[in-house]
Amino acid sequence: MNLYLGCPVWANTDWKNLLYDNDLATSEFLANYSRFFNSVEGNTTFYATPSADSIQKWLEQSSADFRFTLKLPRSISHQFDQWQPDLVQQWLQLFLPLRSKIGLLHLQLPASFSPASMPWLQQLISTVRPLYPLAVEVRHRAFFDKAEHEIALNRLLRDWDTERVIFDSRALFSVSPSTAALAEAQRKKPYLPVHAVALTQTPMLRFVGLDDMDINRQYYQPWLGKVRQWLNEGRSPYLFFHSPDNKSSPLLARQFVQELGIAHPILQPWLAEPPQLSLL
Repeated sequence: MNLYLGCPVWANTDWKNLLYDNDLATSEFLANYSRFFNSVEGNTTFYATPSADSIQKWLEQSSADFRFTLKLPRSISHQFDQWQPDLVQQWLQLFLPLRSKIGLLHLQLPASFSPASMPWLQQLISTVRPLYPLAVEVRHRAFFDKAEHEIALNRLLRDWDTERVIFDSRALFSVSPSTAALAEAQRKKPYLPVHAVALTQTPMLRFVGLDDMDINRQYYQPWLGKVRQWLNEGRSPYLFFHSPDNKSSPLLARQFVQELGIAHPILQPWLAEPPQLSLL
């Protein structure tokens, strides 16, 4: 039983003088990030495939208990109208040196992926699961119907011991866009029903908040109880915290864990200590 906590990236220069020394080289960010966080969303793998040398460096630079959650590339996830076994196998084999530190692979499907394409999903899952744990994120509203389509999806995932990603962007859309970063985040992020499901021992929550921590607190309150429940059940949840430009993502993650009331590396002293959380 562990709580795996992370942000969408580890190489964020906005975190200098907060988590990182001002003169820290980008190549050293991961080692410093993994002092406080024990997981990360590997969003970079969605857009580009890293070299074998980069993967080896990730293995060496991250702490022993660190777990990567890497996105399958969009060349796979967004080409569900065709089956590309060679491409899938090539990508999966590339990450085998990192296998001991991969907590989950993350298949983020577009809103155009509908129930009609479920046979493709089953084929992909059956290819990935012998090698890696997997979490699937869907965005087509049919998969939130609490009826035929959602039941079929959850049954498929459960049968293959595959998790369903929970995406909660309610806080993000609770205010009108007042900055360019917020407007861009609201343009890019989906706003979907939130179904708190845990199909495996590793439930995965992506929480998209604001820079306003008081508003964030209102929307993550129910997750405090749910995460405690998962931990009490012996599960090891993966929680990832976003903000409009991710400058405040570490602060949001830390505030959540402070309120959760458990020990975690994120509660260690930071380079610049954030204000103490008030529970009043």
